Amino acid sequence: MTEPMYMPKAALENLIALLRGDGYKVLGPVSRDAGVAFEEVRAVSDLAAGVRDSQEAGRYRLEPGVPGEIFGVVNGAGSLKPFFFAPDENLIEVRREGKSFKSSEVIPPPRRLAFVGVRACDLAAVAVQDRIFLHDRFRDTHYETRRKDVFMVAVNCTRSAPTCFCASMKTGPEATAGFDLSLTEMDECFVAKSGSSAGEAMLERLGLRTASAGEAEQARTLTDRCAAGMRRQLDTSDLPRLLYEQADSPRWKEVASRCLSCTNCTMVCPTCFCHAVVDQQEIDGNMSRRVRQWDSCFSLEHAHIHGINFRPRIEDRYRQWLTHKLASWIDQFGTSGCVGCGRCITWCPVGIDLTQEVAAIRASAIK
Repeated sequence: MTEPMYMPKAALENLIALLRGDGYKVLGPVSRDAGVAFEEVRAVSDLAAGVRDSQEAGRYRLEPGVPGEIFGVVNGAGSLKPFFFAPDENLIEVRREGKSFKSSEVIPPPRRLAFVGVRACDLAAVAVQDRIFLHDRFRDTHYETRRKDVFMVAVNCTRSAPTCFCASMKTGPEATAGFDLSLTEMDECFVAKSGSSAGEAMLERLGLRTASAGEAEQARTLTDRCAAGMRRQLDTSDLPRLLYEQADSPRWKEVASRCLSCTNCTMVCPTCFCHAVVDQQEIDGNMSRRVRQWDSCFSLEHAHIHGINFRPRIEDRYRQWLTHKLASWIDQFGTSGCVGCGRCITWCPVGIDLTQEVAAIRASAIK
């Protein structure tokens, strides 16, 4: 990582142009459907600048932000997950050839993607998915193909949404790994750092000067203040033990009385990877496809096997999700399945708060 560099805000336009010139499709946070999502950007004017997000449990709104602020929105419902782990994709195609058939694996075409405006929690989530799809016994070729040749421009958070708790999970608000460039936005400029040789080369092409000690310190103060000001915290000191020991806690039934089992939390979660594999046949019988589709441990069918459903109640499914996310995920992959982005809180229709549920389970354990 190089020393901090002073980057005028006008240079962001140059950065986008250079990435596009290098053959990258550049994606950034764009206003869409009263929220933000990563979509293609050709210029800074395409970004969701000048607005901020207002988030609470079960509530999300975009509101007027600070004039001149480019990355005022912390996050939307969408993360980077669907760009690498596709929501719906063909795995194998089987075609009839005379009296026989031919099967072939469907590999997605290679592409060069550059993401501008990625938050530290989402970088941490990508690292979690990399662990699952790339660094286990079997490598997922579809994920691997999409994950190659990606350029990441992180934006360190200088404000948090009320639903954020990344500081508790040690995943933010400042990006520490997984990026090529990181930017800390201030009133008139960014303080930029490289996190890879590709990022360092890009800083040289932008022709930036070294940031002064005062500018670097101001950037650090902004991220430190963001961490200190987070309204939500999650005590992870006794996890996974707490959740394992409280498998019969009455809190599971209480939260199930409010949970709709709608799957929203798992769909917006940047690390959840539950999926179903289904076979689809053409009506003429000449071709069939094996398709992978996102699924959720909250759906009743997910736990259905021949003759039995081993998680028939919502309390069973909520316990499975929370315990896997914060406990058994650590046993499986050596890391938590939660990065503290707060999306599951914001996008839950009834405002169920993961941090409150863990605190309630802890409180009931003490009694």
